Amino acid sequence: MRSETPMRTHQPRTLEEALDRARIREGSYTSAHREASRRRIADQLRELHWMKALTGPARGQRTPNQPLMLHERAGHDLRALCQGVIHDDEAARRIARFDTCRDPGGALAFACLLLLADYEEGAQFWLQYAAGGGQATGAVCLHLLHLHRGEWRDAKYWAEQITVLEEEPYQYAPVAHEVHTTLGPGSVTVHLDLPDDVAAVPEEAVRDAVDDLAVDTLDGQAIPQPSPDLAHQLQDLVAH
Repeated sequence: MRSETPMRTHQPRTLEEALDRARIREGSYTSAHREASRRRIADQLRELHWMKALTGPARGQRTPNQPLMLHERAGHDLRALCQGVIHDDEAARRIARFDTCRDPGGALAFACLLLLADYEEGAQFWLQYAAGGGQATGAVCLHLLHLHRGEWRDAKYWAEQITVLEEEPYQYAPVAHEVHTTLGPGSVTVHLDLPDDVAAVPEEAVRDAVDDLAVDTLDGQAIPQPSPDLAHQLQDLVAH
């Protein structure tokens, strides 16, 4: 019985030969395709540089942050910032008159209540409204929200907007905090310093107050609406 020797494919002997086999022949892609690929690769490299900056050692640290630690820290800072905002004396008044004046500062205070009640979609909508109205604190909250979710590109975008919005007049800055934004080639790093003595309203009580709000639907999203009654409830919550 004759046995047949299996065919062996020729293995590339050099790196150049391997690359030649993998090369896409001319005509398969246009110059527009190649340019789009270069842009995509450049964007990915910039994102990797930014992630390296985010997870590198913070000021005064010797060991780098791990992505999980970064995610957790962003969530912690976001809730602490929101607690500071709703404790501001102006917060309830701005929410109460939001129906008549559509004040971006009122949108910021309302969004912070929604975040503490875990209404993230509605909170994101009103934070974007606040940031669009020139409120840098709204951009800080959006940066932290996207960072907490692991949405690096959106977090980077709002980090860049913080620097722009800080130049806007009539800022409502209810929490005394410092944002140090480092702009480098392809990277933006935000260091947020919050006061250590921020009071806290129980989040269950905030959720109970928010649960009764009227809800509108916009582009398929449920968007809670602020009300004067909520402003009165906020005053009671902060007073206790």
